[in-house]
Amino acid sequence: MIPNPDRPRAKPPASEAGSTAQAELATKARAVHERVLVLDSHIDFEPADLISEQNYTQRVQTQFNLPNMIDGGVDALFFVVYVGQTRESQNPDALKPVGYERAYAKAVEKFAAVHRFTREIAQQQIELALSAADIRRIHAKGKKAALMGVENGYPLGEDLGRVTEFYERGARYISLTHNGHNQLGDSHTGEREGWKWQGVSPLGKQVIGEMNRLGIMVDVSHASKDSMLQTAALSKAPIIASHSAARVLCNVSRNLDDEQLLVLKESGGVIQIVAYNGFIKTTEADSAERKAALTEARNEYNLPDPNSISQRARAQAALKELSSSQRAAYEEKVAEIDQKFPGDPPATVKDLVDHIDYAVKLIGIDHVGISSDFDGGGGISGWNDAGETFNVTLELVRRGYTEGEIEKLWSGNLLRVMDEVQRVASELQK
Repeated sequence: MIPNPDRPRAKPPASEAGSTAQAELATKARAVHERVLVLDSHIDFEPADLISEQNYTQRVQTQFNLPNMIDGGVDALFFVVYVGQTRESQNPDALKPVGYERAYAKAVEKFAAVHRFTREIAQQQIELALSAADIRRIHAKGKKAALMGVENGYPLGEDLGRVTEFYERGARYISLTHNGHNQLGDSHTGEREGWKWQGVSPLGKQVIGEMNRLGIMVDVSHASKDSMLQTAALSKAPIIASHSAARVLCNVSRNLDDEQLLVLKESGGVIQIVAYNGFIKTTEADSAERKAALTEARNEYNLPDPNSISQRARAQAALKELSSSQRAAYEEKVAEIDQKFPGDPPATVKDLVDHIDYAVKLIGIDHVGISSDFDGGGGISGWNDAGETFNVTLELVRRGYTEGEIEKLWSGNLLRVMDEVQRVASELQK
């Protein structure tokens, strides 16, 4: 029998049509992901991760390493020179020269580790970038690009000359504060602890001026609202929030409310929406029964607790090391626990993109970017290490973002700010 070409063809089953559409979407997203420059603006590390015998050139038990970076199609990153601090109430010398010197020594150690890693250990794979132009140049020749940002201005102490020193060591953004007030300004933690400066300190104002003059982006993540608003008013260049989210969707002090987001836009800056569970979704604590059941299931497969910040990277790595049959059995146990002892689901890539959607609608596509905070507490379901970065692009494509918009979100906006900060510095140095 000869088929009649005019006869309508039978429609494929809905499940088949759906799977075909999903495959086509994934193919489209993969092509977009490979073409755009993917930059993660906030990744923590310890010096040993870079320079010990077991280091980031290998698939070590960290969320970020070069094999994961390659798997996930990540082209560039900011290594974060983070140094914490103790509160004055806990340590009387916290904001005295001896405290600053301890922090300074740790910061210098981290700067040195990045330089050694990019120049001696993994120089064939990754190169240090000091400008947006460097990132584009390095990417064009097929290598990964590494930059450095400083999380917490505490190691600067009270020496303005250290701002220049940190710039020369490679710092291209510095956040004034972390958790707890320091010599430069108030932290977001003041919402529960009270205030020290009512915003930016006199020294902090001078540091902002120096950062503008040198070409260092001023990062307002971790700052109090008053510190953030004052920084925006003081800075002659666009400011950034290197790893924050929208407070209206997740009401924690680390996030930016609508007023702050609009001020950030007015500065010409960018908020890098962060994949940190506690900053993009408020969840209820698990019941005692659920905790016990999940602990028993993890122990059976020797899996660390992923809810512990210090164990999250190891938990993700250990999960990937399970055989396919072990992984399936473990996931079946978790599904049974979900049925028996329901819990509040953790944040997912969809929750992350909800924040991106909200910020884009409020302040525009030109002022939003993406960060992970890997190995510093970041990681969500679907983007738990650098190897899963494609999943973010997939969700963006699913929601209708164009390739040009995705390019802006992954790197274009932050590179634009870097260029503008450097242009302002050149004017101020005349």
